[in-house]
Amino acid sequence: MKSALAIQCLPIKEAPRQEIYRSVDAAIKVIIASGLPYEVGPFETTVEGELDQLMRLAQEAHTAVLATGAKQVITYMKLATGEDLGSSHEKTAKYRS
Repeated sequence: MKSALAIQCLPIKEAPRQEIYRSVDAAIKVIIASGLPYEVGPFETTVEGELDQLMRLAQEAHTAVLATGAKQVITYMKLATGEDLGSSHEKTAKYRS
């Protein structure tokens, strides 16, 4: 069934800002490589797909951050599933310039 996942993977490590961003970029690269529709935001990325795809993707994004050398990662997720969710684009297009 169609689902939407808002995911934020936060590396926990003492490092310069650019290194933290590099760890977050690793999670976003996993999302991009999935081929699923996504939208990157300043605090989270929203991805659309089937529920099982999104659960696997969340695990892959989470572990991608660990692979950058982060000692810990905290991943926050919001998940919606239903027959008539609408798309992220549909919900936000009127706010985009």
